[in-house]
Amino acid sequence: MHNTSMSAHAIDVSTASFEQDVLEASKTVPVVVDFWAPWCGPCKVLKPILEKLATEYDGRFRLAKVNSDENQDLAAAFGVRSIPDVMAFRDGKPVSHFLGALPESQVRAFIDGVLPNPSETEQARAAALRAAGDRDGAAGALRSALAIDPSNDPARLDLAELLVELGRADEAGTLLGEVRPNIDWDARVEALQAAVSFARMRASGTSEATLKTKLEQDPADHAARFALAELHAGAQRYREALDELIEIVRRDKDWNDGEARKKVLNIFNLAEKNGALVSEYRKKFASALY
Repeated sequence: MHNTSMSAHAIDVSTASFEQDVLEASKTVPVVVDFWAPWCGPCKVLKPILEKLATEYDGRFRLAKVNSDENQDLAAAFGVRSIPDVMAFRDGKPVSHFLGALPESQVRAFIDGVLPNPSETEQARAAALRAAGDRDGAAGALRSALAIDPSNDPARLDLAELLVELGRADEAGTLLGEVRPNIDWDARVEALQAAVSFARMRASGTSEATLKTKLEQDPADHAARFALAELHAGAQRYREALDELIEIVRRDKDWNDGEARKKVLNIFNLAEKNGALVSEYRKKFASALY
């Protein structure tokens, strides 16, 4: 059971509430977790410093306190062997930690190090605007994020994705060309490059009816089927696109150097928010492959 009586920005957290109050919450605001115990002298020194800063920073981070005696499984899960052990979480993952009762200046520096920088703050504002349906406002916030920090490639990817949705594929393609290789987002870059290709196909004026007629005349016309899949994907009709691509894979797994297989994986990335669709079509894809 957790309680929010300490302050608006500091709460007690248990094993039961950790996922919601720390992992999920850290996707919105950094969460600083203090593993402590009632018998621990240094914990009593550190506690008022952390609570003071949580109040002073007024919501820029959340303080979560875990009594390690009462939540030993949680402490073990995060490798806590000595307390106080303070861990910072962002986006559902631990990103930094320190041990022992540090002086306030060092605790403040630790917290400053895990707070979003101004560019990331603009990026988060863009996500909120986009969720509220204001895509133009979101694009403006992402441009601000990049003006503040031109190296913020995740913001560049968010903007490219938004531009595809707004029908500005060429501009999105230019942005994607500026993204530096990074294992954390290479798959997303490839998926968005595919989205740009889909959008360009849709804008090309290619006739869906003509492609369907070709397929009626020759179901083995994989080029026509692939073009039809791209048209569907350009309109974000991912189910129809996947049906056509998986049909190509079923008929010829290696057609055009495996291009249909690659595009299936790209669409899985683009449609990741639709978990049910991706799960359904992963099974169909596996069946077509094997």
